Amino acid sequence: MKEYKYWKKIGVEIQKELISKALAKNINYSQSPVLGLPGTKLDGRVFYEQAEFLKEAPFLQTIVQNPNHIGCHTVGESEPFFQGTQDIEKDVIQILSKDILQSQEDCDGYVTSGGTEANIQACWMYRNFFINTFNANCNEIFLIASQDTHYSVNKAANLLNIDLVIVPVDFDTREILSDQLDKHVYEAVKNGKKYAIVISNAGTTMFGSVDNPDDYASVFIKYDLNFKLHIDAAFGGFIYPIVNQNHNVGFNNKHVSSVTMDAHKMLQAPYGTGIFITRKGLIDNVFTKEAKYVNGMDTTLSGSRSGANAVAIWMILQTYGPHQWLEKMKILNYRTEVCCQELEKLGIGFYRDSHMNIITIKSADLPKKLAVKFGLIPDSHDEDNNWYKIVVMDHVQQESLNDFISELKEFRSKERKVLEN
Repeated sequence: MKEYKYWKKIGVEIQKELISKALAKNINYSQSPVLGLPGTKLDGRVFYEQAEFLKEAPFLQTIVQNPNHIGCHTVGESEPFFQGTQDIEKDVIQILSKDILQSQEDCDGYVTSGGTEANIQACWMYRNFFINTFNANCNEIFLIASQDTHYSVNKAANLLNIDLVIVPVDFDTREILSDQLDKHVYEAVKNGKKYAIVISNAGTTMFGSVDNPDDYASVFIKYDLNFKLHIDAAFGGFIYPIVNQNHNVGFNNKHVSSVTMDAHKMLQAPYGTGIFITRKGLIDNVFTKEAKYVNGMDTTLSGSRSGANAVAIWMILQTYGPHQWLEKMKILNYRTEVCCQELEKLGIGFYRDSHMNIITIKSADLPKKLAVKFGLIPDSHDEDNNWYKIVVMDHVQQESLNDFISELKEFRSKERKVLEN
């Protein structure tokens, strides 16, 4: 059984005590005559801070105290007014980078507003890295990703004014087409590209498919291109490397320089809770020197951030601990596998990565009425969509999946009778 050095299961009372101590290190706006901060606690007339239940709800206490986690606290100094909850955020980065993503060294990182920000942060950081290190211009840099990659990468290319190359995938297996990858990189080099920002997926939004980052790396090495590789594990980060501990999508892979994770998906944290993690020595490429009034380096895209989101992640991780979290993910994967077995019996076409909790069904094998009834999501809201997806989240019980399969069986039975007649 894998040993976890930093990720431990902690009881509720100890959690409350530790968070209470962290909040005590933060500024108390009601007691401290600090005149210069452009922030304060939540409005007491609207959000009653003396409510008795807050004593038993450390996350809500943190929201009321409203700590501002501006900057990246794993790099140098930070605003001393919020040191207590900043330390909790640093604990989160350490747990994720070392115990889940298998880094042997300290990493930098921060809690973002979500996966979109984290992906854009990575692209921004690497664009500046190439400019700062090699005196590159934007015309020499390109972004490359598969056609299943999240649309935040399109946003990044647009915002950063760099070209985006999309690599096709096999329709059935969702694997990157290696000949097309080679062809696209060859064309990029021929057109004067010298530096590549690679987005490799660990659980795509629509399919839950996982790219092999080494496939990208081998092609860039072949063409002697400078590249930086980012893993988008926004969906898969809290399940794929947990159930598949032989993964190569973390810092155990020498080609991986940064990772996106998203706590408001599998971890069930409040929305607006993603994570960006990177190897040391990279994030200072986005140091905003103009933020001179901020104590420490602001190297984040968002600037001011809620410290409560970091507390939420920390509480969830410590409530479960690594072994109970693994058990929870295995239960979700079991439900997913049972559903897949039933689909196979019915001859339904679908895609699923064996370590993920997403099933994507071919629309040709599924009546739209049934997809709508059970809330399946199409790959496109146009009439010619090809797929519908099921995501087996915590609230998706076996009974609901059984009901879906029962109605699908009934539909297939009627379909066969029509064909027979």
